[in-house]
Amino acid sequence: MSSSSLTARVIMLNSRLRGGGTDAQCLALAQGLAAQGWEVATAGPEGALLSDEAPDLRPLPRFRPLQGLVLAGLLRRSRARIVHAHHGDDYWTALLASRLVQPRPLVVFSRHLAKSPRAPLSRQHLFAQADAVIAVSSFVAQVLREGYRDPASPIAERHHRPACRIDPRRLHIIHTGIDTEKFRPRERAFADSARSALGLRPGETAFGVVGGFDLPVGKGQRVFVRAAREVVRRLPKSKFLLAGTGTLAAALEEDIRHHGLEDRVRLIGQQSDPVALHHALDILVHPQIATEAFPSVVLEAHACGRPVIASRLDGIPEAWAIGGLGHLVPPGDAVELAATMIGQAEHAAPSEPERAAAHARVEAEASLPVQARRVADLYRRLMAR
Repeated sequence: MSSSSLTARVIMLNSRLRGGGTDAQCLALAQGLAAQGWEVATAGPEGALLSDEAPDLRPLPRFRPLQGLVLAGLLRRSRARIVHAHHGDDYWTALLASRLVQPRPLVVFSRHLAKSPRAPLSRQHLFAQADAVIAVSSFVAQVLREGYRDPASPIAERHHRPACRIDPRRLHIIHTGIDTEKFRPRERAFADSARSALGLRPGETAFGVVGGFDLPVGKGQRVFVRAAREVVRRLPKSKFLLAGTGTLAAALEEDIRHHGLEDRVRLIGQQSDPVALHHALDILVHPQIATEAFPSVVLEAHACGRPVIASRLDGIPEAWAIGGLGHLVPPGDAVELAATMIGQAEHAAPSEPERAAAHARVEAEASLPVQARRVADLYRRLMAR
């Protein structure tokens, strides 16, 4: 049997389905694999936010000690060849369930976080037991293999990320994909309509941060607000949008008042149309100061032909380099961020060929079909072996 003909049932294990990047990426991969002819089912909770979007949902109890037994039964009945877990909480469940079934299904983990597991037992044994581990970026793979130290960071979680025991031959780097059919350059009228819907006037330069802002630091939104104070002195027609929700909202509102930016900086909440949001912005800013594995929002902006100013931190440069429009800046430096924002705004906007080229690079390296094809190729290699 040729490796190209090796397809089989895959169980995507996701005990959350509550929303967020990892859940969205799990479902997108499942859909991409199904489009390539793979039989894909999802083991997850009923009634969760994304349960209705999960392909062929098989109910999983919320009580974690029972999940392994229920999953084992599902694997046995479906004769699945692969169980693929995406959340760290689900890794042990996948391993346990696979050991209760004969013939044993292959176990694949996707690692979406640039962090080490907290428990020494997990660091020593968890990844070593999987048949394959997919890191969403080279930086995530580095954390797993070698660990990472950043003792000078003001963020405690960055100080020391220990290495994990893992066979390098089982570690594979496959970038997260985005929908490049949806995120693409649009005509000027589309952008004008999107800007008007957000109250942006002609001639105003719109900077924006897209992402949640939960305590303690969100995506670095407070650094962005401090930078905005400097930018408006040079660019009096600039506006600053914070798209998302989170527990930092009160602190951000206080920062805005403290810097006298009430008519310049706005919290606009979660946006239902991320494509329109990217086209409404002249420049996306991603001022992350905490850990970051591989930011999809940077890929989305580049696929739309928008320049991105992002922190030179963790896996961010790896994602930014694919589209390559804009600049990287030191994390947490509001002065440098402001200077870069001013310089980018005073520079000519990307031309139509430049926007098209950025989209083509994202499509070739980090689109959903490319991601699904690379994961499917890995599955086939594992089954053939």
